[in-house]
Amino acid sequence: MTATTTLPAGLVAGTYNVDASHSSATFTVRHAGISKARGTLAIAEAVIVVGEDIESSTVTAVIDATSVNSGNADRDAHLQSADFWDAEKNPTWTFVSTSVKADGDDFEVTGDLTLNGVTRSVVLETEFTGTAVDAYGNPRAGFEAKTEISRKDFGLTWNVALEAGGVLVSDKVKINLDLSAIKA
Repeated sequence: MTATTTLPAGLVAGTYNVDASHSSATFTVRHAGISKARGTLAIAEAVIVVGEDIESSTVTAVIDATSVNSGNADRDAHLQSADFWDAEKNPTWTFVSTSVKADGDDFEVTGDLTLNGVTRSVVLETEFTGTAVDAYGNPRAGFEAKTEISRKDFGLTWNVALEAGGVLVSDKVKINLDLSAIKA
C-alpha cells in the first residue's frame, strides 16, 4: 500500500485554472559567461487538478513560445528562429505531469516537458504559497515552481565560441513559474 500525503492547510481538492494575467513563466541563462539574459513567456493555459491527496494531483500547461520577451526585440526574434526553438514550427511548449509527491513542506511535480518538438522528463520543485479569496469572490491558490534544464537535451545547440574561451550562451537554463490559479 502506498502512503498518501494530505493537502496543505487551506488547499482544497478541485480543478484550478491558472490566471495568466496574474502568473508568469520566466527563464534565465548565462550570457558570455559573465551576465544573465532573462525573459518571459506567456502562459496560454494551465490547469491544476488538486486531488484528495497530493499523489492524485495533476498539472498541465501550455506556454506560448511566440510570446518571448527578453527586453530586446532582436534577441527575441533570434530565440524564435530555427537557431533556437523555431516558434514557427513549434509555437507552444507543453508540460504534462506524470507524478506529484511531497518533499517536506514542498512538492516535486515530475512531468514531460515538450520544447522545440523534443519531450524530456523534468522535475518542478514546487512551493504552495497559500490561498485567498479575490475581490470577486473567487477562491485562489498560489504556487511557485522552478527547474533547470539543459538546452542540448531539447536540441537547442546554437552557440558561438568566445575569443577568451567559453561560449556565448550557457547550456543550463533556469525556468521559474509563479502561478495564481482560480478554483473552477
